[in-house]
Amino acid sequence: MEYFLVFLGAAIPWMEIALVIPLGIVAGLSPFWVIVLAFTGNMLTVIPLIAAFEKFQEWYKRRKQKRNRNNNTKMERGRKLWNKYGLPGLSILGPLVTGTHVAVLIGMSLGASKYWTTVWMTVSIGLWSLVFGIGTVVGMDWLIVQD
Repeated sequence: MEYFLVFLGAAIPWMEIALVIPLGIVAGLSPFWVIVLAFTGNMLTVIPLIAAFEKFQEWYKRRKQKRNRNNNTKMERGRKLWNKYGLPGLSILGPLVTGTHVAVLIGMSLGASKYWTTVWMTVSIGLWSLVFGIGTVVGMDWLIVQD
């Protein structure tokens, strides 16, 4: 059941791998399975988002017109990343700055292709899954040794 919660938590936008992986490992779950399930859960929601981007974009434009909001800080941060580093930079830094789902939406709305968005987000989510997983294990080992 706990592993299913890791999978589910990683799939939920704004919870994602940065929170779920450390929590799962600290809770005593296998780091390997936590990393694998968190990666899979996050990708399971990112890939359909990429595939259905055009429909999302139409919905978002209608929503934005209704609210008439021009100040979206996550979108602005993402746009700055895009202008400075392009899709690879947005994908790698996105999970830390905006979250993976928002990074996908920003990249695609700024013209990135579905193929390259999928490739770069897979690399990014895989990389950050390893970083959070290994970092948590090493950090826990360091804390235990210090006691």
